[in-house]
Amino acid sequence: MLNFKKVLFGAAALTFALSASAGAEDKILIGLVTKTNGNPFYAKMKEGAEMKAKELGVELQSFAGKIDGDSDSQVAAIETLISAGAKGIMITPSDPKGIVSTLEKARKAGIFVVALDTETDPITAADATFETDNKLAGELIGKWAAATMGDKAKDAKIAFIDAVENQPTVDWQRDQGFMKGFGIDIKEPNRYGEEDDPRIVGHQWGAGAEDGGRTGMEQLLQREPEINLVYTINEPTAAGAYEALKAVKREKDVLIVSVDGGCPGVKNVAAGVIGATSQQYPLLMATMGVEAIVNYVKTGAKPTNSEGLDFYNTGVKLVTDKPVPGIDSITSEEALKLCWG
Repeated sequence: MLNFKKVLFGAAALTFALSASAGAEDKILIGLVTKTNGNPFYAKMKEGAEMKAKELGVELQSFAGKIDGDSDSQVAAIETLISAGAKGIMITPSDPKGIVSTLEKARKAGIFVVALDTETDPITAADATFETDNKLAGELIGKWAAATMGDKAKDAKIAFIDAVENQPTVDWQRDQGFMKGFGIDIKEPNRYGEEDDPRIVGHQWGAGAEDGGRTGMEQLLQREPEINLVYTINEPTAAGAYEALKAVKREKDVLIVSVDGGCPGVKNVAAGVIGATSQQYPLLMATMGVEAIVNYVKTGAKPTNSEGLDFYNTGVKLVTDKPVPGIDSITSEEALKLCWG
């Protein structure tokens, strides 16, 4: 696990070195391609990229899919950036496998490709990846849920509201991390849905959005009205699931866990809507991505990773106001000071 303070220190040091020489060169164009503008997670990522681009004196163009899973819009954005002469592209791929051929075209054109938040498949399709350890993020909320439920965990009725049906890397990593933490046998590596644990009610897909979370929860409640634990891919999905539970007066007796740690989600932890969430840091992902691209353009050097990982871990913290022994966590009050930094 990367020390978060060391990441910030390293990023700050690199920023200083780059800032000193940024104005002396021709303008560098960098593209940011996110999954959707509708999720505040990506708004924070865009904010971080814009902040760092301004600081380093480079130009940033931002694009996004219409919804989570809209790979066609991402392909079109990359084509536009290739034609515009971009020097680097940062992307949160909606289809980590399907986007590979387009990224190969960009790299052949001399563009440095950085994946943010979601790995490409294979991960080597990007020059560098800055992301949360998504398996650990899922595992933390799985362990917390199991410890919180205690003896009731062995008879839990669990609903999964995941991202999209093609199961991008971030989707299955968080899902399977949760299952590992909760003590569910994972049958199929790199893919969920093959498990035979009787506690699993089923999987639905909410496209990372509140309305998708509401619909997915409604469908799962029809299958099993006595659901008592809900895993969601992110906090907008969790908010939608909560509204569906509230509509049938089940919001008080169902535990919801999620991943993101955005300010709205942390406030929902404080309000009791979400029991626990894993906080990640998209602003840091984006700023480090911009720095890596600018450094590569100026020096030809790719970022190095001393942790022995094939991605750059930007940190994760468990957020809950109901801590359990043996699992490190921070409170919602503490998380509000960090949310998406």
